[in-house]
Amino acid sequence: MEVIKTDIEGVVIIEPRIFKDARGYFFESFSQKEFDEKVMPINFVQDNESMSTRGVMRGLHYQRMPYTQSKLVRCVKGAVLDVAVDIRYGSPTFGKHVAVELSEDNHRQFFIPRGFAHGFAVLTDVAVFQYKCDNYYAPQADAGIQLLDESLGIDWKIPTIEAILSEKDLKQPLLKDAVKDFDINDKLY
Repeated sequence: MEVIKTDIEGVVIIEPRIFKDARGYFFESFSQKEFDEKVMPINFVQDNESMSTRGVMRGLHYQRMPYTQSKLVRCVKGAVLDVAVDIRYGSPTFGKHVAVELSEDNHRQFFIPRGFAHGFAVLTDVAVFQYKCDNYYAPQADAGIQLLDESLGIDWKIPTIEAILSEKDLKQPLLKDAVKDFDINDKLY
């Protein structure tokens, strides 16, 4: 696998080695050993999958400490624009984001460390999205940032008029009004 660094330290894009022939393709979607060596030592404990239709936007979600999660995400059908926002107060990249298109064609994966809010927008008729988490979901720690917060400067690649959002996501606070759940000095791992 090739690890591509982004403008925010710790947030990386992963491109697998794909072997193609007349029958189709094969690739190793995850290797604990290789991930530990090339990205960071981690223990994923839960896998999740969602299916959504064009225009659906989910996020920007995270879990409060001590239940915070790192995520390794990929789109196995269709395409999404995936986004990670640094919400570590005091970080030099606080409020900045990284966006990457993940699709069934490019097979890319995106690693979002603890201390980041995460969300995605569906760019195709249907998208099946999978993610590995290094901590179990804890509903009492569920939190988020308003994904249409203009101060974040995210181009979701979907006209706002066509966006399909949950009531929960529409009610999330703007970044400037959000509880400061993470500090750059917090020990997140």
